[in-house]
Parts: sequence; C-alpha cells; structure tokens
Amino acid sequence: MEGNLHGSISSPAKRAFPAITSLPKAVVSLFAFLFVGALVFSSLQWISEPSSFLNKIVSNGPNQIRASNKTGPITKHGPTINITCPSVSPGIKLTCPSTSSPSPSLPTSPSPPPFCPDYFRWIREDLRPWAAGGISRETLERAAADAAFRLVVVGGRAYVHHYHPVFQTRDLFTIWGFLQLFRRYPGRVPDLDLMFNCEDMPVVRPPAGDSPSQPPRPLFRYCKDDTTVDIVFPDWSFWGWPEVNVRPWETMSAELRRANVRLPWREREPYAYWKGNPYVAQTRNDLMKCNVSEKEDWGLRLFTVDWGREGSHGFKTSNLASQCTYRYKVYIEGRSWSVSEKYIMGCDSLALYVQSKFQDFVSRGLRPGRHYWPIPQKDKCRAIKRAVEWAEAHPNKAHAMGKEGSSFIHEKLQMSYVYDYMLHLLTEYSKLLTYKPTVPPDAVELCLETVACPAPDGKVREYLMESVEAAGPSDSEPCTMPPPFENDELKQLVMEKTADGTGEVVESLVAAGASARGWASRSVVLRGGLILLCSFFLFF
Repeated sequence: MEGNLHGSISSPAKRAFPAITSLPKAVVSLFAFLFVGALVFSSLQWISEPSSFLNKIVSNGPNQIRASNKTGPITKHGPTINITCPSVSPGIKLTCPSTSSPSPSLPTSPSPPPFCPDYFRWIREDLRPWAAGGISRETLERAAADAAFRLVVVGGRAYVHHYHPVFQTRDLFTIWGFLQLFRRYPGRVPDLDLMFNCEDMPVVRPPAGDSPSQPPRPLFRYCKDDTTVDIVFPDWSFWGWPEVNVRPWETMSAELRRANVRLPWREREPYAYWKGNPYVAQTRNDLMKCNVSEKEDWGLRLFTVDWGREGSHGFKTSNLASQCTYRYKVYIEGRSWSVSEKYIMGCDSLALYVQSKFQDFVSRGLRPGRHYWPIPQKDKCRAIKRAVEWAEAHPNKAHAMGKEGSSFIHEKLQMSYVYDYMLHLLTEYSKLLTYKPTVPPDAVELCLETVACPAPDGKVREYLMESVEAAGPSDSEPCTMPPPFENDELKQLVMEKTADGTGEVVESLVAAGASARGWASRSVVLRGGLILLCSFFLFF
C-alpha cells in the first residue's frame, strides 16, 4: 500500500512523505484533525448554501442624483459623471464630443473570468435560424417594418435610427442599456447592424417547409415563444421603469435582499400572493377567480393595481420591496412575458410559476422543482391550493426551493452577467452578417449627452443617471461561454417545463435536483480536501 502511494505522487511529494511518517504523532493527529475539519466545514457550507447570499447584502442606499437641470451638469454620486447639456434650438440635433474610436479595453484583473450561467447557452439556439446562410443586408432590412429602432456599430462607435415612437420610455431605457454596455466594454462590441422591436408580442415565425426560400427576418425583442424566432434581449427595466416607479435592477435587487432580511420566510403570511393589473390578459382574469371569498379559500391573496391611481398617490402601496411579506408568490404572464418575474422570484418566497409559452432571456435558466413550483394554466385555483398545502406540510423543502430561486435571481442575474449576456449575444450575432455595416445617413451617434440630455426631468433622468456605468471600463474579461446544448439536454428541458404541477411530479423534480446538486457539492468538497492534502505535502 505504501509503495503504491509513493508511486502515485510527484517527486517533491514523494520526498516529503517520509517526513510525515517521522513526525511526532501529535503533529500527524493535528493534520488529520485539520483535514477532517475542512471537510466538515465545507459540507456545512454546502448544507447552508441556499442562505449564503444573505451575507452579501449591499448596505449602501441607492445612488443619489445631485443635479437634474437640463441646461446644467448632471452628476451621479460615487465615481463622478458630469454631463453638460447645452441649450439648443428645436430641431437641432445634439452631437457627441469629438473623440477617436475607442480601443478595446484590456483587463487588469489577474483572476480568470467565471463561467457564464447556463442560460447563456440559449444564445446559440436563438441564432440558429441564420447559422447556415448568415444575414444579408436585404434579410435584415425586411425586419424594418416591425422595428422601433435600428442600431449600428462601426469602429467601436454606436449609432441609432428611430422608426416610430413606442410605449412609454422602453426604447430610451433599452438604448441606454446598449450605451452602458459600450461604456463597460469600450471597443469590444464588433461592427454590427440590428433591428429592435420594443413591443410585447413576438412576431417572427420561421419560414414554412423544410427548405425555406429565405431565412426569417432577424428582429431583437424582449421575449419569444415556442413558435417564433425573435432574438431575445434583456428588457428595459434593468435600467429603470419610471412610469411605474421601478428603479434600476441593481438598486431593486439590493432593496429586495434587505427586505428578505427584515422579514424572514417563516414569519411571513402563509398564503400565496399576487398583485398586478389583471386586465391585460385572460389568464390573469382567470387567476382573480381564485381570490379568497366567503365560500372558498384557495390559499391565495390577490390584489388589483390601478397604475394611474398609484401614480397620483406617489406609488405608496406598490413598492416591490414591500411585497416580500408572503411565503408564496405567484408569477403569471401578462400580455406576453412579464417584467415582474425577477422581482417576484427575488423575495425568498417560493414562486408558484404559472406555466407560460413565453420566454425571456433568463427564464430559460430556471428549473421547475428547483427554482419554482410549476402551476398549470388550467385549473389554477386547485393547483395553487395543492402547492400551498404541500409547502405548509414540507416547510423546509418549500423554504429551500424559494431560497434557491431567489439566490439564482440575485447571483446569476447581477448586472455584470446582464452586460456579459449582451456582449456575447452581439458578438455571436455580428459573425452572421455577410456585409459590412455602414452608418445610416440620418442616424444619431450614441453617447451620454445625446441620450440623457433630451430626456425629460424627474424620474426618467434620475433613473438614467442611477443606472449609468460610472466605474468605467471593466477590469476583467466577460464570463466564459458554456458549451452548446446536446439534443438530449434540450429534450429534457422541454419535458421539465411541461410538468403538470402535481405534488408527485414536483417531488420527483425536487429529488432529481437535490441529487444533482449533492454530487456537485461533494465533488467540490473532495477537491478542497485534495488541495489541502497536496498543500500539506509541499509545505513539509
């Protein structure tokens, strides 16, 4: 046995091994105690993993805006950002400061980049319709009829051409998001030309037949479904939604985490909760029939929001961080997917996710039975009641699932990952273009001045400045893309997403997820133990 061990270690370790056998027994015992202690400590960390993110709560409040005078400087606290907005005559376009095209930023951090979350793997699937033949200028311009704006990047500088106005400020905050990406990774976004739609419903369907005469028109938007091939992109609310008082996601995420600490899960109301506008979709109207009444209690507490009334009363009863007071929260689609998804799942409450055919860029990384409890579209009342009853009978499992979903939202949906997703998607998209992009003659160059200065005073400009990438270029590389899906993986994901929400089905999903996480965690523990053992050999 000793000879085999000597033969399986490196020469330095081999020379060190006799020294171990000659050490006093007390030292060897101490080493054994430390080694076992490290394994136990790692195991305890694995057991308590769902709540580990609570230790990372940001204690600072949101960034403050010092000035919002349109003709004066706009400043964001923290790293100083000053934007001087000149007074211009109506019809005169603002221009960007005269600077040379940015050189690609070079990382300064010695740490290797992390691996991207699994939902990045869908980037390749979203672009698959154009993988064989690429995207010609003619193919792209067929999408202009449905586009709100056209974005062109040439030589590291970005330009936008508007086609038509959109609902509220969706286009403004989406374009602002692009601009922050260019600030975070200057010179890293390759030349490209794309069309963007800011409406709810996906519209691009693949051509009929096995040998289509032409590829589908490439159109970016916030969601898609199983019958459409729109290219999914992060929605505007990551940088703010002033019309409904939703601050930028970085701020909202910190507020939700603080709310989770203020009221722990077991102290919350033991009901399922939903609050929103039920009039935008029939499925929401159906949900309202499940509300508590004198005749029936399905375990639901549902509340209607009148956004006009909320606005006139200062949004005092619609703050998202103040809604983390129930153990269970319902997510249900609106006209298409709903922006509310991340705020509902970020509450530590077990999410009761009503099945939806719509997909945003991150929902495809959520797994039923691990991050949420699936609720079928049909017979929602009974399904939600069963889910609440199961959760109340299995509080530890229910709490763990809620924490897992919340942890995913706060850790895998940090703004650094949002920007990395944008960069990887745009980089892969640019490779499909079969022509060299050129700047449209009436396009406006994007910079802080041309986007922020025309914005109205008040919450719009406040949220723009609150979400600005003030720190400048990132000091590290973007995350490393995971490998593409295998066919059997895609089939498994589809099967999971169609789970019917019964206790038996979700129990099996919970068990499968726990088993997979257990093996992964044990492998981490073993690797940690081996590293400690090798370090001990080298030390002696």
